[in-house]
Amino acid sequence: ARDHTRMREAGVTFLEEPRHEPYGSVVVFQDLYGNRWDLLQPATA
Repeated sequence: ARDHTRMREAGVTFLEEPRHEPYGSVVVFQDLYGNRWDLLQPATA
């Protein structure tokens, strides 16, 4: 969540809102060249 907020404030284009999966949280963002990347935060045990 911290990185998502910092990146959004820096102007990163997120293609969706963060979502929760069994393995952790994930959000998809786009780089300057249109490539899509997943930002992951592993679930805590």
